[in-house]
Amino acid sequence: MTKRPPYGFFLIHMLAFGLSGFFLAYLDAENPDLVFIYMHGGIAILVYLVFYLVIFGIDEVKWMFINAALGLFGIYAQIDLILGLFGKRASDFSAAVHLVPFLYYVLYTFLLYQAVLDFSGARDNPRRKRIVESAYVLLSVGVYGFIWLLNH
Repeated sequence: MTKRPPYGFFLIHMLAFGLSGFFLAYLDAENPDLVFIYMHGGIAILVYLVFYLVIFGIDEVKWMFINAALGLFGIYAQIDLILGLFGKRASDFSAAVHLVPFLYYVLYTFLLYQAVLDFSGARDNPRRKRIVESAYVLLSVGVYGFIWLLNH
């Protein structure tokens, strides 16, 4: 059996950094400080990517980017939903402002996906892994579609 990464530490640590990146990007809609947002978020994102490559390997990190491509629609829908709680919309911000919060979202959902693989015992079981991956994609698309429909 493979040794599990310290999910609790990473989930809490990344949630804190992701929330701070989210609020830095979206709190001041008129004039977000992109240099500070990119320094604060960019350095942390680079460090997380290095940890991910060491802990999970290149094939799993490749899956992270596949997951990100699938979830781009979902990320936008969820950011739009969250911003709606503050009376704002994702379209109120340039793509440059969305970069750091989106990357945190990608990193966080990848970590959740890895945790699901480990906790379901699917990582070392090809049949179970295909089932978990299919369920993960279908559930994600369903949730994202529902959120998008709520907002439109």
